[in-house]
Amino acid sequence: MRAKIKWFVLLFVIAAVAGVYLYPVPNVPFDEVYAKADAAEVESLRAFRAANPPKIIDVNGTNWEYVSMGDGEQTILFLHGMTGAYDIWWHQLNALQADYRVIAVTYPAVDSLAEMESGVLSILDAEGVDKFSVVGTSLGGYFAQYLVAHHPSRILRAVFSNTFPPNDLIAEKNKTIGAALPFLPEWLVMDVLRGSFSSSVYSASGNDELTLAFLNEISYGRMSKSQVVGRFHGVVEKFDAPDLSELDIPVLIIEADNDPLVELTLREQLKEIYPSAEVHTFSGGGHFLYLNHSEEYTELLLEFLSK
Repeated sequence: MRAKIKWFVLLFVIAAVAGVYLYPVPNVPFDEVYAKADAAEVESLRAFRAANPPKIIDVNGTNWEYVSMGDGEQTILFLHGMTGAYDIWWHQLNALQADYRVIAVTYPAVDSLAEMESGVLSILDAEGVDKFSVVGTSLGGYFAQYLVAHHPSRILRAVFSNTFPPNDLIAEKNKTIGAALPFLPEWLVMDVLRGSFSSSVYSASGNDELTLAFLNEISYGRMSKSQVVGRFHGVVEKFDAPDLSELDIPVLIIEADNDPLVELTLREQLKEIYPSAEVHTFSGGGHFLYLNHSEEYTELLLEFLSK
């Protein structure tokens, strides 16, 4: 009898643990997520998604999602950060498609910069693009540096936005969470992300409701834990930074003086590594400037890319 009770208790504990671990990420409706955001901005995002459904391409057995818009002779590639998707750039894509061809991607669950490189280059090849300018933010800005280092002959201009150079600091400060991340339940990972959005990103953005809503939507089912893990691996992967003194590639660095996700030490290191780069510093605005300062951000891109 005691043996049966022990087995019953063990099975109950296993079921309880499995239930907690496999608890689903909440599915929150679009209207509820964006309830506090500016109505015109929300309608603009809806219209963009309706008019520009993403294409899908298989690269080495993994599906990549992207959009390609505009008929300009020059192409601009947009690369998002850790918690982003192709349409986080919709303001810039709408504004630039009249004069450029614009391509924006979503990173699937890949685990290295080389896999990201393979996916992005496959998309560009499928779209018939040889040379291009690249605009990357956060992880995307880091990845843009990687592309400049590995494919300088294909890149016309580069924008490194709200990002960091190759470094040891991020990996060292996040080694514990990095080791634990693959084993945490998905709902917990997303819940922690939303806590970070509310506690630091939101206030640094000037309490911008659109920024908070977009990030929360990403964490309510648009991004999986495996994507988070893969993107984290990309952030901490080291490579040799490109030497701009040997390359004919103009670079613009965009930063904010209150970026809560890229500390001052890393922002200064970025400018030291690329001393020839133009620099534009926003006073306030936080980490997602292309969302909460979209007009000024887009004007910066237009001015730099058209030189």
